[in-house]
Amino acid sequence: MFFKNPKRLGWLLLAVLLLGARAAWADSIAPPVEGPISPGMHIFEGFLPPFWALFWFVMTIPFWVVGFRRLNQLVKQGRETMLLLGLSGAYAFVLSALKIPSVTGSSSHPTGTGLGAILFGPMVMSVLGGIVLLFQALLLAHGGLTTLGANAFSMAVTGPLVAYGLWVGLRNRLPASWVIFLAAAFADWATYLVTSLQLALAYPDPVGGILASFLKFGAIFALTQIPLAISEGLLTVIIFNALRNNAPAELKTLGVEV
Repeated sequence: MFFKNPKRLGWLLLAVLLLGARAAWADSIAPPVEGPISPGMHIFEGFLPPFWALFWFVMTIPFWVVGFRRLNQLVKQGRETMLLLGLSGAYAFVLSALKIPSVTGSSSHPTGTGLGAILFGPMVMSVLGGIVLLFQALLLAHGGLTTLGANAFSMAVTGPLVAYGLWVGLRNRLPASWVIFLAAAFADWATYLVTSLQLALAYPDPVGGILASFLKFGAIFALTQIPLAISEGLLTVIIFNALRNNAPAELKTLGVEV
């Protein structure tokens, strides 16, 4: 049996895709940002030195390999799983494309990886997140190809690992809505902490070194990222509740029982 209420779920997916189209249009007409600081969590093309660009690819590729194997298994389960995969990918694409202006020529945005990590696990989300980042780099000039490994490690690897860890560790101890909120919010914060570390390693402060640079980048992102992560957590709870009401059998098949 397909979804309990496929019409509602179809409207939900359509709304997510339309929001993504609006975000893509807004991003395409936005004026370019100039300055010494990468304009957001997506580190832009050419910003990282070659060593660090290659280093983060090497760190990310093992997660993609395992994720592709798991994804191949999920695809064979049927169209129900395919629709949930599409929804998770679209959700991440939409939220991570919504750039919110920050300070010093930078910007922040949600990541949207918590939902997919809860549904499919962090390895599958590493692949979905990598695909999202690739499309954003090619279509929106958001991020870059040489920095894809770094962006994927922070958003598609670290964030989902944190979200899944919180989901597994807390789902039998707290109400599901609280766990989902915490998983989505902390996945967002973890992404920005890793991005700050990546930038600090590549560009340490001449006086204070890596730590001073990390604190500088982290402070820039924190002003907007704290409220954004809270908003993402609340939105993810709403989306998950809609899935729980319309696709309980599919969630149970994936082992997501609440």
